[in-house]
This record gives sequence, structure tokens and C-alpha cells, in this order.
Amino acid sequence: MLRYLTVPVTAFEQNCSILWCDATGKAAVIDPGGDLDKLLAEIQRLGLALEQIWLTHAHIDHAGGTGALAQRLALPIVGPHPGDQFWIDGLPQQSTLFGFPPAQHFTPTRWLYDGDQVRIGNEALNVRHCPGHTPGHVVFHAPQIDRAFVGDVLFAGSIGRTDFPQGNHQQLIDSITGRLWPMGDQTVFIPGHGPESSFGQERRSNPYVGGS
Repeated sequence: MLRYLTVPVTAFEQNCSILWCDATGKAAVIDPGGDLDKLLAEIQRLGLALEQIWLTHAHIDHAGGTGALAQRLALPIVGPHPGDQFWIDGLPQQSTLFGFPPAQHFTPTRWLYDGDQVRIGNEALNVRHCPGHTPGHVVFHAPQIDRAFVGDVLFAGSIGRTDFPQGNHQQLIDSITGRLWPMGDQTVFIPGHGPESSFGQERRSNPYVGGS
């Protein structure tokens, strides 16, 4: 069984998720934007072995703690898609601009592409490339538990911003309708900020993509 715990981090209340394989106790963390001691305390409380860092995209609130965490525990960094290389390169400048602790740039151990899989313990998740918020944004889909970890593509009642460099509104809409909706109305998604919702709920009521 794949399990997860969402831990809000940074002043931006970014939803960092700890995922683990119940059978093996092996864990990955999605989007460690900061507050690393808080995250590591939760991992220790759960008795897990943290083995990987997975990134949806490289904005500071999602990736700001990545370099330090990877260095501290000798962890591989998996994702995002290469389209976000310029955001990774600019992490030190992003940290200054948004008042975050100094952030390191890094080179991912593995870039991710549409159709890839990532594995933790006995569990596999599917990767979808969902550009629009950033050009290299990816989403992690766990069909075995009807969950998707969508970063800043979609929110309960809203969608990701597209006014940052290389954001693209139409690409974002196409990513949501073409790559998220086919995962099924029953799929619950964990967004980068705010509460969980389901794709069915958003298809019905989201003012930006409802009815699509």
C-alpha cells in the first residue's frame, strides 16, 4: 500500500508530501521547499527511510530546500522535466527575491518526461508532463490509491498562475483537460497549496476549467 502525509512548509504554506511504501518503509518526499527539520522530524516519527526527492517544478517554495536536503542525506533528486532548468539555475536569486533562506541550485539526478515512472519500495507512480505554470512541470499519479500530486497545475477552485517567465495559460488548460481529467473523476489530487479536491469536483465547479 502506498501512503502519504502532506506537511505545509515555508511562509507560502506549500504542500510538501511524504510518500511511502507501507510494505518496505521506504519513502520519497515531493517538493521539499524548506523547513527541512520539520520534514525530517515527521519522517523520523513515522519510522521511514527517506530515499528520494521528487520535484514537480522548480519554483522556490517547492524546490528551495532540495539542494540542502540532497546534500545532507546524499539523496537523488528526481525531476522535474528539463524545461525547468532555468528555474533551478535561478534558485539563489529566487530565494533573495522572495525572502527565503539561501537556496542552492543543483543538477537533478534524473530528469523526468511524460510517460515515465518513479518507484519507491514496491510502489510505482506515473509521470505526466503538465506545462503551463512552468515549462517543466510534472505530475505524479498513483492510480493504485486514486491520488495525484499535481504541484501548482490545479487547485481546489482555481488553477496555477501563468504570469511567471515562460508560463502559458493555454498550455496549462490543455495540461489539465488533456492529462489530468483522463485520470478519472474519482481521483483525489494533492495541490501545491490549499486543500485536496477531486478531478470530478473541479470539472463540475472550478470557474477556470469547470465543464471542460
